[in-house]
Amino acid sequence: MKYNVVLRAAVILAGLWLFQSCATKKEIIYFQDAANLDQTMTSQEFNPIIENNDILYITVSSIDKVVAAPFQRNTGMENQAAGGNNIGLQGYLVDTDGEIQFPVLGSIPVAGKTRGDVAAQLTELLKEYITDVVVDVRIVNFKVTVIGEVQTPGVFKIEDERVTLPQAIGLAGDFTEDGNRENVTVIREVNGKQRVTTVDFTKTDFFTSEFFFLKQNDIVYVEPSLKGVRKSGFIPDVPALLSLVTVVLSTVILLTR
Repeated sequence: MKYNVVLRAAVILAGLWLFQSCATKKEIIYFQDAANLDQTMTSQEFNPIIENNDILYITVSSIDKVVAAPFQRNTGMENQAAGGNNIGLQGYLVDTDGEIQFPVLGSIPVAGKTRGDVAAQLTELLKEYITDVVVDVRIVNFKVTVIGEVQTPGVFKIEDERVTLPQAIGLAGDFTEDGNRENVTVIREVNGKQRVTTVDFTKTDFFTSEFFFLKQNDIVYVEPSLKGVRKSGFIPDVPALLSLVTVVLSTVILLTR
């Protein structure tokens, strides 16, 4: 009788171990409600907004290069093409007042505007000096950071200034086996304050949120799943506990026979 009770307890413990050591489909599969997406939903428009401390790459072009020369500045792109690593160091830094110092024109307010806004603004101002002026503006310090339970965490420079949250996870090599897909944290600075939100990758709710497209300097953190936390040692390891219980049960069986 005692043997049967002990055996039953061992079977229950083994079942609990199997249950807790395996991930469910719900915890692993991405975008599980994708079939319910509104098929008529249009893609979001995204234009990065220039912020304080951004570095801008601005070129002024004209058929007459001599006329355009006073408005040119070595932005660091030429340095990169030559094999240097100081890209952006000679660009236009957006100061704490949200302005850049542009040759001849002086202080130009740019913070809170898109690249297209700034290009149009400069084009209008430069028409007084150059009739066929063409202005191009880029943000050269557009980068995002992905850390936590991903294959290759790090800081990723985004050349085309457009990256979605799933794309950022892809750049980091996707989630690890122990990554919690249901609770991905995005940290974003808004008006000098840190704003934090969480995203569930098993659902598609965030496709229409403001965090679907990442902004420059966003931080993405993938926390470990319960299984990953166990591996770290913060929670007692179930297999180890099971082994201990098995030894105890075996001893009990020997003593009760």
